[in-house]
Amino acid sequence: MNSRRRFLQGTGVSLSLPWLKSLQGAGRRRPGSPPLRNAFLHFPNGTWMEDWTPATVGRDYQLSKTLQPLQSVRDQILVLSGLDKLNSQDGGAHKTATANYLTGMRVRKTTGRDLSAGGVSVDQVIGRTCVGKTPVPTLVLACEPVRTGIDRITNYTLLYDSLISWEAPERPVMPETSPRAAFERLFGLSAEQAGQQDRSRRLLDLVLDDARALRPQLGRDDRSRLDQYLDSVHAVENRLRFAAQAAADPERQALWQPLPTDRQRFAAADTMEYEARVHLMLDLLVLAFQGDATRVISMMLANDETIQTFQFIGIPDAAHHVSHHLGNPQLIAFYQKITQWYVQQFARLVQALQQIPEGDGTLLDHCTLMFGSGLSDGNRHDPLNLPILLAGRGGGAVPTGQHLRFDGDNTPLCNLYCSMLNASGIPTAQFGDSNGRIF
Repeated sequence: MNSRRRFLQGTGVSLSLPWLKSLQGAGRRRPGSPPLRNAFLHFPNGTWMEDWTPATVGRDYQLSKTLQPLQSVRDQILVLSGLDKLNSQDGGAHKTATANYLTGMRVRKTTGRDLSAGGVSVDQVIGRTCVGKTPVPTLVLACEPVRTGIDRITNYTLLYDSLISWEAPERPVMPETSPRAAFERLFGLSAEQAGQQDRSRRLLDLVLDDARALRPQLGRDDRSRLDQYLDSVHAVENRLRFAAQAAADPERQALWQPLPTDRQRFAAADTMEYEARVHLMLDLLVLAFQGDATRVISMMLANDETIQTFQFIGIPDAAHHVSHHLGNPQLIAFYQKITQWYVQQFARLVQALQQIPEGDGTLLDHCTLMFGSGLSDGNRHDPLNLPILLAGRGGGAVPTGQHLRFDGDNTPLCNLYCSMLNASGIPTAQFGDSNGRIF
């Protein structure tokens, strides 16, 4: 066992393990309660707010049409209405509404040479406190390739459509867009090892065997948790391998058809079908939190102004085009259906975390998941009254199971971030343009 562990350490391969009560005080984890995790998910182009916002507030509210997929986890959800991003009201449309999603500050107008989102993003602030505690302090993911070029209408760089995480006001964190690469990073494989698929799989098998050797040291419940986690790791790795094989099949590739003008740009990207790519990225989020490989994740489910079509749910038009519905009933119906699909994916994530035992509760109990968009009405590029959800109890800090509405007082979205920072044990009087806290 020791010789194998030394060999694995020499290859640079590592595997974080889930929080196991049996190992507390054994030098493997800090004693006490399970750690808190935070995730920030962004969906593009806003939503049709009439079908998003619940009609009533408080704990007796009824889920709206678009939020119906959350019915089974309603008690784990906090719906927030009336949160604003005043610093996005500058004519930058999607660019300034997306780039400052996690900073709340004014975005610099530029064609690309001098980017700035006005401040450090909330995910990176939390991530700084995790350095040395997890293998990856923060993980930044996206389900589409980063856009490049210039929007000739607004004269802003297209990069702003693809960036929400900023380690410094002028330094964005480029997202990982490949599920395979994200998986390899999660489990500590180097880029060279990642390119050697057979060897990588053999090394992963050795790491899994090494982790299973801990079983005799664990109690019955922890043995079950460890087996569940390691089986999930193998299952995701197998799905990634299958997806890579499918992507090389011309018949499978024919099912995924971006608009002709973007075909060349997407040809160099991961050719996995969009729906499968989103599912895998969310599954990797679960594994990362379950294994304590990272405690902070940001994820763009698509670029703002995405040209992604949703033929798999019966919508042939590009999502950005649909968001500019101009009052057309058919496009409004498409717009609502696209957002509801994103809500379904969020519900699936919440359910997965809720099913994993941890400590005296579940993994979800020790998470705070934010889900929202930098715009409310995509047709008007409106950054006020944003569609925002929280899931998970954040270790008991988040008052889930209700709808809170902030009317007419320009409550900044950054009030939420200030609350999340304090709930994460980071004393914060102000973040971005905040003027208070929500919880």
